[in-house]
Amino acid sequence: MKLEGKIALVTGATRGLGKATAERLASEGATVVLTGRDAAKAQEVACAIEANGAKALGLPLEVGDAASCEALLSEIEKRLGPVDILVNNAGITRDTLLLRMDEEAWDEVLRVNLTGAYRLAKGVLRGMMKKRWGRIINISSIVGLIGNPGQTNYAASKAALIGFTKSLAREVASRGITVNAVAPGFIQSDMTDALSPEQRERLAEKIPMGRIGRPEEVASCVAFLASDDAGYITGHTLVVDGGLAM
Repeated sequence: MKLEGKIALVTGATRGLGKATAERLASEGATVVLTGRDAAKAQEVACAIEANGAKALGLPLEVGDAASCEALLSEIEKRLGPVDILVNNAGITRDTLLLRMDEEAWDEVLRVNLTGAYRLAKGVLRGMMKKRWGRIINISSIVGLIGNPGQTNYAASKAALIGFTKSLAREVASRGITVNAVAPGFIQSDMTDALSPEQRERLAEKIPMGRIGRPEEVASCVAFLASDDAGYITGHTLVVDGGLAM
């Protein structure tokens, strides 16, 4: 129970990697606030976590909307107290080749994936600085490291998150706050589940470890970075990709 007494906020936590992360942090003793666009689904996941004896709260969030971010942080402060651990996981894709990409698709991805992380990080910092302890973990992607055709907007947002992570880490390190990023590779999700066995096999052939990763494997890395065990690690990007980007 390494996170006993900590309040953790995980965005985009109604499924996949975010859900696995919320479950793992809760299992380590944190009180987890998990968010999603679907308030009912967020509360459903929270109830499932609480059924296993942990503490969780599901709340709605439109991460690309400033007022929604502000309202969320105010609600958490009122009901639980300041956030100790922030996991910026929420993100979207609007994939197409750059020649076909309109400005709306570009702006929306940057607004949700990057500006949303900025708003929430800024919103939790004051409480962390008062406690002289905090963890901010930004979920990037190997696409932000190596690129991917048809994802210039997504790659730009995820690469920018890494730069954001390093710069913020330098700003707050002296206050006992660490800021790190996790860059997952191909991880089991609704998208990969929809692939045919042949498509999954071709995808796995690109990965040195020969398989797609599991959300729980990424969640374990987030839990480590959130703990005191990682107290001397900041400004780092932990790549979890089975060797794909090496």
